[in-house]
Amino acid sequence: MLTRKQYELLMYIHDKLRETGVAPSFDEMKEALDLRSKSGIHRLITALEERGFLRRLAHRARALEIIKLPENSNAPGQRARTVTAKRPNLGVVDSGGGIRATSNRGGAALRPLIEVPVMGRIAAGTPIEALQNVTDSLPVAQSLISAGEHYALEVSGDSMINAGILNGDTVVIQRSDDAHSGDIVVALVDSTEATLKRLRKRGSQIALEAANPSFETRIFNSDRIKVQGRLVGLFRRY
Repeated sequence: MLTRKQYELLMYIHDKLRETGVAPSFDEMKEALDLRSKSGIHRLITALEERGFLRRLAHRARALEIIKLPENSNAPGQRARTVTAKRPNLGVVDSGGGIRATSNRGGAALRPLIEVPVMGRIAAGTPIEALQNVTDSLPVAQSLISAGEHYALEVSGDSMINAGILNGDTVVIQRSDDAHSGDIVVALVDSTEATLKRLRKRGSQIALEAANPSFETRIFNSDRIKVQGRLVGLFRRY
């Protein structure tokens, strides 16, 4: 049996992980539970660990994992599907390339997850080879991505920083062989090199635009470019 404060903290952490993929800070937990000091949060987390509801992941900042939920919670079943701080927030990218945070505050049930294969690295700078062998998988809330086949790529380079895409981010790509002008895409150049850029259609030509003034726009005849997919989201580790 959990105390009221233990229950409140566990459900608060659960909701934050479900909504953002990132555990709340001790300051956020202290404020949410209206406690005077962070030492009280430490004691509550220790108690939840001892009772088998929570686990701290070693050598990772703000890394907490929900092991199970109380029987009297509103979540279906006693055991929660975990979303830990090592899997950061997914932001859906709108048609203008801006990243808008996603949130779901209704109820305590965790959203279904699907495994998206990580296919290697993609350049946001000088093109490098992409779409390599599967190197990992990324759990993504099913409600945050659209229908169709998806894969993920790790970003290398900083040519898209003004679109909110940083070196080290993981982008989620919806497979497609076409895109609208203005979409951020994985573009294959001359069937040998791939890059992550904003695509602009200019008659029989295609421009691949960076989102960093240090990089030039590159223009190709349309027969030299193959669209490999369209950016629909990204993950970032903090």
